[in-house]
Amino acid sequence: MADPHPIAWLNDALVPLKEARISPLDRGFLYADSVYEVVPVYEGRPFLLVEHCSRLDRSLAAIGMEPVHTASEWAAILAILIAANGSGDMYIYLQVSRGAQYGRNHAVPDGLEPTIFAFAAPLPEEYPAQDTPGISAITQPEWRWGRCDIKSTSLLPNVLSKTQAAAVGATEAIFLADGFLHEGSSSAILVIKGDTLYAPEETNAILPSTSRALVVKLAAAAGLSVVVAPVPVELLRSADEIWMSSATRPLMPITRLDGLRVGSGTVGAHWLQVRQRFDQYRRDIASLPALAGRN
Repeated sequence: MADPHPIAWLNDALVPLKEARISPLDRGFLYADSVYEVVPVYEGRPFLLVEHCSRLDRSLAAIGMEPVHTASEWAAILAILIAANGSGDMYIYLQVSRGAQYGRNHAVPDGLEPTIFAFAAPLPEEYPAQDTPGISAITQPEWRWGRCDIKSTSLLPNVLSKTQAAAVGATEAIFLADGFLHEGSSSAILVIKGDTLYAPEETNAILPSTSRALVVKLAAAAGLSVVVAPVPVELLRSADEIWMSSATRPLMPITRLDGLRVGSGTVGAHWLQVRQRFDQYRRDIASLPALAGRN
C-alpha cells in the first residue's frame, strides 16, 4: 500500500501528517465515539461530495451530534487539502469525533468540542476496465453490531474479517446473516442473475453506500432490471456476476467466491458495460464544481 500524502487537516489548519496529534483522552480514541467518510478525488475534484456530506451528517445525527460543517464548507476545506497534496487523483479520509474530555466517562458530557481530522492518500491501483482477472472474496457469518448504517470508526470486526480474507489471498469478506447477504467488510455487494441486478435493501445492518447508489443508477440506464430486496445466499452463490462497490474501488468484479468460480469465472459482460458507463460519468463531471453532479 502506498504511503499517504504528507499534509493533513486537523481542526482548523493544515499540518504535516507525521506531526498531527490529538489528545489520548479524545472519545474517538477511547470509545470509537466518532464517524468518518472516505471521499475519492479524481483530477483534483472530490467525487460525489454532496452524497458523502449528506451521509456524514446522517451518521453524526445518529450518534447525537450536530453537523460540524456545511457541504460548502467541506468543499472549501477539501480543496485546500487536495491542493496542498499536489491535486490529481487521491482519496480523502475525514473523521469527526465527539472530542476530548478530562477523564473518562461512558456517558457523554456537555460542552465538548468535536475533533476534525482529514488526510489524503493515493487511490488503490485499479484494474484496466477491459482486461481484469477479477478479484476473490470469502463469506463469513455476520458478527458486527446492529447499527452498521452508521459509518462509525468502530471497525474491529471489519478489520479482523478483512485480515482473514487477505490471509487466504482474497480481497473482501462478505457478511451473511440468517440466509441473506448483507455487505462486504468495506464495500457494498451487488448480485447479477441474467439481466437483473439484485441489491440488498438498506437497513440498520447495511451502510447506505454512495458508490452503490451510482452503480445501481448506471446499471438501470444500461438496461438491467433492478431489484432492491433481501438477497438470499442461494442467489449470491448461483450468481452470474458479483460486483463489489466502495468509495476507492467503485466497481470491481468478484470472479471467485469461497474458492469457487462466479458464473464463468471471468469478468461478465454486464460489468464491462456498467464500468464503461461509470468511466464516462466520471469524465462528464470532471470540469463541474465539487458540489455539482449529473442527473
